[in-house]
Amino acid sequence: MATKPTTSVPLAVDNVQALASNTTLKAIPPRYIRPQLSTDHENNHHQIPVIDLNKLTHQQFSPQEMAKFHQACQDWGFFQLVNHGVAEEEMIRDVSGFFELPLEAKRDGCSQDAARMEGYGQSFVFSEEQKLDWGDMLFLYTRPVLSRNLNHWPALPLSFRETVSNYSLEMERIKTLLLGMMAKNLGIDEEKFINMFSDGTQTMRMNYYPPCLEPSKVLGISPHSDATGLTILLQINEVNGLQIRHDGRWIPVQMLPKALLINIGDVLEIVSNGRYKSIEHRVVVNAEKERMSVATFHEMNRNVAIKPLSELVLEGEVEQYKSIHAEEFVKLLSSHRLDGKNLLDLMKLDK
Repeated sequence: MATKPTTSVPLAVDNVQALASNTTLKAIPPRYIRPQLSTDHENNHHQIPVIDLNKLTHQQFSPQEMAKFHQACQDWGFFQLVNHGVAEEEMIRDVSGFFELPLEAKRDGCSQDAARMEGYGQSFVFSEEQKLDWGDMLFLYTRPVLSRNLNHWPALPLSFRETVSNYSLEMERIKTLLLGMMAKNLGIDEEKFINMFSDGTQTMRMNYYPPCLEPSKVLGISPHSDATGLTILLQINEVNGLQIRHDGRWIPVQMLPKALLINIGDVLEIVSNGRYKSIEHRVVVNAEKERMSVATFHEMNRNVAIKPLSELVLEGEVEQYKSIHAEEFVKLLSSHRLDGKNLLDLMKLDK
């Protein structure tokens, strides 16, 4: 049987929140069911590192915490950040308030632009045969300010736009601090490294995963690594669901109260020539409770090439990744569905 063609522009699909709220629903539609999930192996005995930002910046504790931070970036690609100073309450209130709005209000107030994957709906659906994720999202361009299209920004709750704008500044602060610390650990020029990301695009993906009749058969987000520089995740409610792939097994992340979750993206793995790792992750869903989160993505500047830094290709070593202009990398991302580490694999040089 012939397969249906794929497209370079994401396809529109129905909202999962509406599907989940259908009281007559007796079975999950086939496009959401993942038969392979029953064979996946989970490991509940490990937890990702926890990094204290106060200790990173405190002279008395810095060497020990910096070493711990360096190891987290090398071995895990994920860590929880505590004592970060970000006020989360308003963001939690307004993101929750948005997803509590009637479906029509969400659709009409911030309809989706498929070409930019901006607005309310789903993303990275390029084929009518592609498996779908059990979740909806609101995707926004948040920085630079001129990149914002307020036609896709919710007008409700009334404080939403101001809250997101303020939060985006806090994310810039955390990003800059962490990049500076990474540069120190890698032994490269701190200012140069920070400046590589200073004018890069910041986007936010606000995720809503409704309860599911058969949670063991679906995924909230398919396994993937983030095709960006650095991701900062805020968990909106107390329902966990994120899992990371470590040593071939899926490790459930148990979020600490008021912690932010940080992960290395594909771009940072490339520029560090593989020293820092971009790790595959996915989201599982709950039978009874909804889950909400906000992922903030930070890209490199668009006018540069994404390639291993020469300072990090030491004598006797070789570059592990191709060079690609940042604009071309974004185009590559926007035409591929989430599928493991497929983009990073495309960037690897043959040994």
